[in-house]
Amino acid sequence: MRRVITYGTFDLLHYGHIRLLQRCKEQGDYLVVALSSDEFNAGKGKKSYFSFDERKHMLEAIRYVDLVIPEDNWEQKNTDVEKYHIDTFVMGDDWDGEFDFLKDKCEVVYLPRTPEISTTRIKSELSNS
Repeated sequence: MRRVITYGTFDLLHYGHIRLLQRCKEQGDYLVVALSSDEFNAGKGKKSYFSFDERKHMLEAIRYVDLVIPEDNWEQKNTDVEKYHIDTFVMGDDWDGEFDFLKDKCEVVYLPRTPEISTTRIKSELSNS
């Protein structure tokens, strides 16, 4: 069984997120999603519209997702790869090269984002309406 992991906030869930999760799942058999906790987001200066528990519940309802775990800090990626026996680490290509340090532990894949949609864009358009 090939295990895949990806990370994100997944706030204001949209079709770009669903496409990413589908493409992540295509990389293997079991998809782990590390979901940014509210505390971690606050440390990055971000605030989600939905709470961690609400975002987790939404992700767990998506058929591509097998397990949702909290992301509490930047440094946990090495530990997560080992703890969950990850074969493939997947992120959007806006992070290209940032996680190459994991290549000695697993395959690292950067997938193209869905260009016409993002949570940032949705929030911006809603605040301007």
